[in-house]
Amino acid sequence: MSPPQSVPPSNPPKPGACNAGRDDPRTAVRRRDRGKDDAWAAAFLRRAPYGFLATVDEDGQPFLNSNLFVFEEAGDERRIYLHTHRTGRTRRNLEAAERVAFSAVAMGRLLPAPEALEFSVEYAGVTAFGRGRVVSDPVEAKSALQMLLDKYAPHLKPGIDYRPTTDDELKRTAVYRIDVETWSGKQKEVEPDFPGAFDFAALPVPFPARGEATHLPAPAGAPRALSRRCAVGTASGRQDDPGPVRCGAGRPRRTRERRTEQRRTGQA
Repeated sequence: MSPPQSVPPSNPPKPGACNAGRDDPRTAVRRRDRGKDDAWAAAFLRRAPYGFLATVDEDGQPFLNSNLFVFEEAGDERRIYLHTHRTGRTRRNLEAAERVAFSAVAMGRLLPAPEALEFSVEYAGVTAFGRGRVVSDPVEAKSALQMLLDKYAPHLKPGIDYRPTTDDELKRTAVYRIDVETWSGKQKEVEPDFPGAFDFAALPVPFPARGEATHLPAPAGAPRALSRRCAVGTASGRQDDPGPVRCGAGRPRRTRERRTEQRRTGQA
């Protein structure tokens, strides 16, 4: 007797039926077939190395803060924590308005095509909307900072490899909490053997790479001395160069010092 055959569902789910944020106009994605569900969005934020926090000041000027962050999910509550110095635009903006947006993205391969308009790229990302605020509870702030350390340095342990954050150190930082109200996840992926797919070279950090020379064009009307080859860490990019210089320093130091002295004594 043969085993019963599985019968495909008569009404398969429509594309996007399980997308995160599908019922909120802020996060309903246009390409529903590329949308992802809540579990995917949470997993992506747990691994994303950095994100972008969007705030607005009292005059309506948008501001982006790119930063490390940590995502926490507890039941139905989803939170994003990050921190900056205790003063600055991010803090001022959050104290003026709580509504924020947050995004984390990743770029895959570039996808060439026979027509320029059809060139594309593999990508993945999450966009979240919610309320942001400065964390005032020192216990929550310390916990958030420790979660950040645990995410980025999981092989190092507090009290063993480093001293945990102290109360005095906590006063020198601002910890922010974003309570996620809605979010969306989106990804474009193609077959592994997509014709001609290639990776875009990642930017080196520090930029430019050490020892890599670059050319800084002189602004219009600038002295010719300003237009010269500059390199990171060397004066000319040669290995035997005596030492670093500041790019764009128009005159040698001695000349600048002599002109300064002449102006001070009235000889210039």
